[in-house]
Amino acid sequence: MKTTKRIKTWETLDSKKVYPIAEAIEVLRSFTSKKFDEAFEIAVRLGIDVTKADQNIRGMLSLPHGTGKKVRVAVITADKSDEAKKAGAEVIGGEDLIDKIAGGFLEFDRVIATPDMMPKMSKVARVLGPKGLMPNPKLGTVTNNIAEAVATAKAGQIEYRAEKKGIIHAGLGKMSFKNEQLVENAVALIDQLKKVKPSSSKGQYILGISVSTTQGPGLKVTI
Repeated sequence: MKTTKRIKTWETLDSKKVYPIAEAIEVLRSFTSKKFDEAFEIAVRLGIDVTKADQNIRGMLSLPHGTGKKVRVAVITADKSDEAKKAGAEVIGGEDLIDKIAGGFLEFDRVIATPDMMPKMSKVARVLGPKGLMPNPKLGTVTNNIAEAVATAKAGQIEYRAEKKGIIHAGLGKMSFKNEQLVENAVALIDQLKKVKPSSSKGQYILGISVSTTQGPGLKVTI
């Protein structure tokens, strides 16, 4: 495959150009830092109205190649601490952990809770909710199958959620990944979004897609 000529300055980029995603990844590599492994990120603008309950898209997706990020998992449970520990959860507790979170402790990336603990979780709903960390049965983060939930979270599962104006942002890996891996992760997300298209959404559904790195420019792409 022919390699795209590396571009040295952002000013040389055509802001109106729409790239095939594989080409966009090569262009972004021209701007990646030598000091750290930058994230590869995507933004998808959907033709939905998030103020309507049936169009407020949210879910979980296991990426084919993971995210390359170490996920710190917290498990809130009364009687499954041993299972959580064996599965690799970093933070484990019951009501004591809820109190700790209420006090400002947030050293984790995902929270999983057993159903019996949910009535007590109201104490931290205002802390976890705005950060997208509140356990939710629909997302598989309220479950008695702690081992599976922890393993899935650590294997590269991401949450996707439509923000204002119907835009979904997600991290799809690291720039140290092969191009093919990043493309396959992106395709997996787009395919998932197509599957969950609300029946009430009319007209064009996917309005635009752009990709970027942690410090690089955003490029419009087709997938």
